[in-house]
Amino acid sequence: MLQSWLTEFQGSEWKGKAELWLDPAGNDVDVSECTLAIKPGVVSYTWAYEGETQTGSFTFDDSGTTWTDSWHQPEPVHCASLSGAWGIFTVQHSYSTPSSPDWGWRSKLSQRPDGSLVLQMTNIAPWGEEGRAVRMVFQRVNLNA
Repeated sequence: MLQSWLTEFQGSEWKGKAELWLDPAGNDVDVSECTLAIKPGVVSYTWAYEGETQTGSFTFDDSGTTWTDSWHQPEPVHCASLSGAWGIFTVQHSYSTPSSPDWGWRSKLSQRPDGSLVLQMTNIAPWGEEGRAVRMVFQRVNLNA
């Protein structure tokens, strides 16, 4: 499904609002403008934190999926695709923290029935509790592409 979706939407551009939750309870949200662009094998996005633009991308090739984000994950990381997950794609990886076992990070791109796209990122504690981290909701801006 992913490859056919990437082909169908190649060249499209999207704009919307990004939500970032940093507090442990997940109640305080930081909102910014965001964009998304779909190119061959790449879904890239921008968002902002404290007035500074951040960039990220998911790159899909024969070796799998690589994710990078200038604020969350500046060094590219290989992600495992979750087969059977709902949405356009769902990937995850684990990351080390100095004072505990590895944590998890899951990213999912979905398309709502109204055509908008939703990119969600979830932080997963070593004991399995999931906390919302990021949600970006996009509307297509170049309908002729």
